[in-house]
Amino acid sequence: MYLGLHPFVAMVSVGFLAVVFCRQRRPESMIKAAAGAGIGALAGLLWFAMSSVFEALIVIFFHKGPELRSALIAKLQELSSQTSDPQVLSMFERFKTPGGLEFLMLASLVFAFLASIVLAAVGGALGGAVLGRRNRP
Repeated sequence: MYLGLHPFVAMVSVGFLAVVFCRQRRPESMIKAAAGAGIGALAGLLWFAMSSVFEALIVIFFHKGPELRSALIAKLQELSSQTSDPQVLSMFERFKTPGGLEFLMLASLVFAFLASIVLAAVGGALGGAVLGRRNRP
């Protein structure tokens, strides 16, 4: 992601690259799609942990908390201007409160956690399926 890849592409690439590196370390081993999915899921979990810690350190040490909060509120303002449904507008107003912003941040962390594991597992399964055929007798 820090190289400019879209986050979803980066997560799939993490799983695929985990299988590539595992296969490179032990070229005689057969990595099937199911095993590749497991390797990819583990790589996705590690990727999520490292990127979360890195982002948290950036927010803490560079004092990006208020900037992040104002960007999130601006995005909510933009989304609320695109609808006229009173229920959706009241939901956006609740998200602008401190408790609503905390819920929104936690929900996005849970979504990112699940997406990183699932997408990296897909990348790992793809890597296992593609690279598992190599060097067969």
